Amino acid sequence: MPFDEFHRALLAFGANDIAQALASARAAARLEPGNRVFTQAVTYLERVQAEGKANVYVDGEAFAAFIRGGGNVGLYAAASARLRTIYQDYTTFSLLDIGVGDGLALLPALTMGITRLDLIEPSEAMLGRTTAALDGWNLRYSAHQTTIQAFMAREITDSWDVIQATWSLQNIPPDERPAVFVWLRAHGQRVLIAEFDVPDFPDMYAPERVRYVVDRYARGLAEYEGDQVAQGFLMPVMFGYFDQTAARTNWEYPVQTWIAGLNAAGFARVQAHKLYEYFWADAYLIDAS
Repeated sequence: MPFDEFHRALLAFGANDIAQALASARAAARLEPGNRVFTQAVTYLERVQAEGKANVYVDGEAFAAFIRGGGNVGLYAAASARLRTIYQDYTTFSLLDIGVGDGLALLPALTMGITRLDLIEPSEAMLGRTTAALDGWNLRYSAHQTTIQAFMAREITDSWDVIQATWSLQNIPPDERPAVFVWLRAHGQRVLIAEFDVPDFPDMYAPERVRYVVDRYARGLAEYEGDQVAQGFLMPVMFGYFDQTAARTNWEYPVQTWIAGLNAAGFARVQAHKLYEYFWADAYLIDAS
């Protein structure tokens, strides 16, 4: 069966046996040549065998094409529209954006009611793109090139009317997340978190997890033509889910797990609003106060 061969490919990849991973992926592609996940996996593994593994963000052009194409267009439009609607609840308010990136969610949502804006973003390049755009606004802002954990360590006493994080808190390890939630409760009147409702699987290589990834990535690949996004971003990310030799950089959970964590931190009202049916998982905006 093609799926069984691909499952073996992922197991071999996880054990850093690239030759076996490639052989099994080729077998899956031969059995089901119309499955683009299998055929793109072969191309990716051939490159890994020849050149070694690379960080998923090495190819900046591929990531840019990914984030500004396919379902991301609708995803970020929905997120920005929802944020703007919330901003309009306030005559004036202060805002902290954690992991603002290059402002893809924030900038289209901006209103003139923002009296103070603070940005947290560890990437100098992405933060620079956001601040360059903000310089065209008559808006007071402060930009902090750092992580939320390092920002918290400054023992800042400020508070904000709204704190938001769009797909950035998933990068915080689970054992550090409760402290972040407690900090958010102490410093924010209202907290908005955009995340995906990703199922919880018992094991990295559980067949049901592999099947979920294969099915979802088939949808994602169908949103982009050519190989740039597939080879420069989607395949490295997908194989990263099964790579035991690399440090993990994100932890996604069901929305109910996010809600439970916020409740445990002291948020009395936590609601989740569906934003968009994204290829990877449905996106939600969690609204906590």
